[in-house]
Amino acid sequence: MKDISQSSTLNHRTSVTPAETAAANLLIELAFAEDLGDPPDDVTSRVMIGEGQAGSVDIVARKDGVLAGLPIVGLAFERLGSRVKVDAKVQDGSPLRPGTVIATLSGPLRTLLTGERTALNFLTHLSGIASVTRRYVEAVRGTNAVILDTRKTHPAYRRLEKYAVRMGGGQNHRMGLFDGCLIKDNHIAAWFAAHGTTTLADAIRHARRQIGASVVEVEVDSLEQLADALDADPDIVLLDNMSPETLRKAVALRKERGHAAQLEASGGVNLETVAKIAATGVDRISVGGLTHSAMALDIAFDWHEVR
Repeated sequence: MKDISQSSTLNHRTSVTPAETAAANLLIELAFAEDLGDPPDDVTSRVMIGEGQAGSVDIVARKDGVLAGLPIVGLAFERLGSRVKVDAKVQDGSPLRPGTVIATLSGPLRTLLTGERTALNFLTHLSGIASVTRRYVEAVRGTNAVILDTRKTHPAYRRLEKYAVRMGGGQNHRMGLFDGCLIKDNHIAAWFAAHGTTTLADAIRHARRQIGASVVEVEVDSLEQLADALDADPDIVLLDNMSPETLRKAVALRKERGHAAQLEASGGVNLETVAKIAATGVDRISVGGLTHSAMALDIAFDWHEVR
């Protein structure tokens, strides 16, 4: 079994990586393309605002939450090609209260107006993810369980949404199909059909032979499948849609069998159930709702008086 304490499945970075910056720049380009058209034009700002007019704005939180995405605001205004100064007052991962000034922006007024909605779309969405993640993390505080995201992300937003999960105090599961072996129910069904076996342990051993020392995770939906899987010494076992009572039995079975595989609860997890799930003794809880249904956090531009 591989030591996964520092593996990519338990990544808790707290800064924007080059890969995340590249993903942000691509999305920013697409966002401005759909907002400004071809050739790019902000009709209202062009006809209403003088070319040399300067302005200043505060980015202000309207609701309680957690900040994520502030570096993308700077990238967005850089993409517009004008010099907008971003004076950050708080950093990503910081708690927000109504009235918290997140940053002050100053520069060409046309540029500030043109970039306002795109910048806020990133900031409100990612801060919403960080905020709901923090609520889950607080709900399981005092237990051994960590909160992880899933691949249930918006297309092309995965790196940024997983970044936001980290800013909320959660941890990242695999980034995609390319960086982790997670044998799920359909893989298992296909394996059984092709090989004429119903032994999960055989499937796990096959995967281990193919990928060597990489982490192998397998999904089970019963205690019988868990017992079968543990015979092959997987690194992680995903316990799918099990009740808290069954999860407790799964933890007891792992102890009885003397295995070190981490147990991950998934399915049916929400803010009303997560504390009970964590109390069963599982090591990991993966939550699709962190990314696929987080509400945007209310954040706005408060304009300073233009003199």
